[in-house]
Amino acid sequence: MHRMTETDGPDRATTDDSGGLTGSAGSGGPTGSAGSAGSAEELERAERTVMTELDPGARAMVVAGLVLVLLVTFALPHAGSASGFDVLSGSDAAVAESIALPSRIFVVLVLTFGVVMSVLALVTRIWALAWAALAGCAVSSVYGMLSIWTRQTLPDNLQGGGPGIGLIIAWIAVIALTFHWLKAVWNKTNSQLAAQEQRRIAAASGEQKLRLWDGHSAP
Repeated sequence: MHRMTETDGPDRATTDDSGGLTGSAGSGGPTGSAGSAGSAEELERAERTVMTELDPGARAMVVAGLVLVLLVTFALPHAGSASGFDVLSGSDAAVAESIALPSRIFVVLVLTFGVVMSVLALVTRIWALAWAALAGCAVSSVYGMLSIWTRQTLPDNLQGGGPGIGLIIAWIAVIALTFHWLKAVWNKTNSQLAAQEQRRIAAASGEQKLRLWDGHSAP
């Protein structure tokens, strides 16, 4: 027959005649394990947020300004009297200036990645879109250089002007945009690695506490 002794506080242990511990609401085992699990879940949610979302910070204003510059360059001459819009649409002015294929590819890439994809990445803050904008702007930079080179080495049997101010400014702007997207993506990658390391440390700590609790509670 057991003699039960119950203390005043709800968190005190209840003992029997043998002095054995039969229950304790304030013990650190299950509660500590639940706390560790909750902390691990919070870190996992934070990691998922870091993995998918982008926070460019003050760099967003610079990117937005460069996108605006790229839009303005479409109205400026890219070669002779042909503007960026003429090169994009293949109008008679572009045909008259003997616009080569690299110039056409350049304006398409600038519009797609330098303007549209960059705006989408800024508005949605999706990291994958920022990566796409970075890759597209990097390729655009190469085609911008080729476009200027083709205007400077126009064959004698073709007529047309040299590289216009719009083409040169667009090339410089897309190089700057590539740099800023690279910095934003690089900082994001470092944040991802830090979040993953924190989650691994929290998971290892929770597992160690659980093993210690199981060892103490084993008969």
